[in-house]
Amino acid sequence: MTGLELALAGFALMLLAIFLRVPIGVAMAVTGFVGTWIVLGRPSASLSQLKTLTYDTFKNYNLSIVPLFLLMGQFATKSGMSQALFQAASDWLGHRKGGVAMAAVGACAGFGAVCGSSLATASTMGQVALPEMRKRGYSDGLATGCLAAGGTLGILIPPSIILVIYAILAQQNIVKMFIAALVPGILAALGYMLTVALYVYFRPDAATAADRVPYAQRFRTLAGIWPVVVIFGLVMGGIAADWDWTQDGVQALFTPTEGAAVGAVLTGIYGVWTGGLTWAGFRDSVLATAQATAMIFFIVWGAQLFNSFLAFTQAPMQLVEWIGASGLAPLTVLTVMLIAYLIFGCVMDSLSMILLTIPIFFPIIMSLDFVVLGYALSPEEAAIWFGILALIVVEVGLITPPVGMNLFIINSMARDIPIQRTYAGVAPFVASDLIRVVILVLFPGITLWLVGVMFG
Repeated sequence: MTGLELALAGFALMLLAIFLRVPIGVAMAVTGFVGTWIVLGRPSASLSQLKTLTYDTFKNYNLSIVPLFLLMGQFATKSGMSQALFQAASDWLGHRKGGVAMAAVGACAGFGAVCGSSLATASTMGQVALPEMRKRGYSDGLATGCLAAGGTLGILIPPSIILVIYAILAQQNIVKMFIAALVPGILAALGYMLTVALYVYFRPDAATAADRVPYAQRFRTLAGIWPVVVIFGLVMGGIAADWDWTQDGVQALFTPTEGAAVGAVLTGIYGVWTGGLTWAGFRDSVLATAQATAMIFFIVWGAQLFNSFLAFTQAPMQLVEWIGASGLAPLTVLTVMLIAYLIFGCVMDSLSMILLTIPIFFPIIMSLDFVVLGYALSPEEAAIWFGILALIVVEVGLITPPVGMNLFIINSMARDIPIQRTYAGVAPFVASDLIRVVILVLFPGITLWLVGVMFG
């Protein structure tokens, strides 16, 4: 059996284990351990790898961003930011047909800017916005569908845990990845709002319009979201903006890890100040962060074992050589990868997809010369562009049946709504995502423009 055949067999067995409900971290770790044993022909090599690979994986300083951003999201959930965001958006948009649903999307975008987690965004905003939409007579499909889709903004609008993991795997600049995600994230929010408008245009009975709120109240509630603006501005501005305070050149105010720590502290202080973050809430936030971090790190460790097995088989390099010899157009190869993400998204979570596929897909992307509409992408530009595209398609997996995690989270808050209605309600938002992917593929400058402006 060749190395490529062994890698394909291992991948198939791992997927089978996942389908049989084996935890994905366990499935990847066991497959990688046994596969390495088979390739090297001795168990001692696999056992020795457990020690060295574990140390090499978790000595990475950048991984400390993960628990800090998770803690920031937990504090944001407890502090009441979600209610303030939704109230402000509702006051400005609620008088329009479907305006409360648009407000929910806008609030999801704002909350995602201080959360970094899709599941947390969907869960938190669902608790705030779902009762309001149901009270105002919104259809079950529109109410649950827009919230499930809006929750995905939590991993697209920075800070994003998935983007951090991608940047580490692909050895890219975390700050540049965050900056590149801003414009696509804003486009996603606007696209979802447009989808709501079209939804209620073709189905007028799906939504109602609230009473118009006086401008004095609108500006009052808008002023209430200042903590989100300040924290997001300080964290992103501190790690991305150029501060020429030294004679040696331009420096940022702090590193991404320091920025995550600053964001967590500021969000916690705000939660204490508002009274939303009690001692019990602080304890629950720390425990929830520890649990989520342990889960993520275990999946990362399992993926590293599996990817090490793939490296020993030399399968990724063989795939690079095969695609290079096939003469396939780079955009064709990219399209196949994105379709694969869509398929995997129906049965796998976003983090697992990124960890499993990037070690295979990324070397292929780096071996191709992308020229889109006459514009030739540099290797770094291609890496950033592909990372954002992968993130968006992975995000679609969170709202596609049968295993769209956001769908189950929102549906669990309204158990009287059949899951089929949620599936139907989210379909227009999936279509919006796919249209956005096509636009970003054809016009990579949309993704790369802000990076070029800030970093030259």
